[in-house]
Amino acid sequence: MKISVLIPTYNEERYILQTLKKVNDQKNKFDLEIIISDDGSTDGTISLLNNNQNLYDKLIDNKNNQGKGSALRTGFDNCSGEIIIIQDADLEYDPREFSDLIEPFLKNDADVVYGSRFLGNKTKRILYFKNRVANFFLTFLVNIFTNLNFTDVETGYKAFKKEILKEIQLKENSFAFEIEFTMKVAKLKKKIFEVGVSYNGRTIEEGKKIRLRDGILAIYCILKYKLFN
Repeated sequence: MKISVLIPTYNEERYILQTLKKVNDQKNKFDLEIIISDDGSTDGTISLLNNNQNLYDKLIDNKNNQGKGSALRTGFDNCSGEIIIIQDADLEYDPREFSDLIEPFLKNDADVVYGSRFLGNKTKRILYFKNRVANFFLTFLVNIFTNLNFTDVETGYKAFKKEILKEIQLKENSFAFEIEFTMKVAKLKKKIFEVGVSYNGRTIEEGKKIRLRDGILAIYCILKYKLFN
């Protein structure tokens, strides 16, 4: 089974090579295709990638910064694996846990798997209380409107069968992708699983990009995609 690892990047020169090396370490377990979709980085990310082409299969240089959702959509068009794993470039999520994400596909014929930061006993960095409250609130709203029991809809660790993309049309350019994807997949009545994952979150000073406006937009998108497709 071929797996496409899609890595959206934006100004990740501090972490991208570490991330790629850890992803490549998983090639001894899985048939991996590594796709990078850069969202108009202005630091040294592209230069580092051009100088380390042995660490990935394809680099998509989108030139203009439009948001994570936009970078992912461009990346999806270039993925050839049966399963797609979204891997953030900043090592908040550990590629050594690919096995946990893939297991439900192999054992339970899963269609979609979320890596939840709030399940299990794996290591989690202690960070902002307000972010935890916001995540809980957004997950609660999604659960109300989908009648599902997610624990972490805003997780950056999502894996799914590529064929899912034929059944939904993704439009969001920003971090609102997370909500749009979840709301649209929920309507498909697919087999969705969650697995506990570790989380080494970043502070704002360390490059964390999500902001209050993204939370407000997420609420809007929950209502939008509940009422419309």
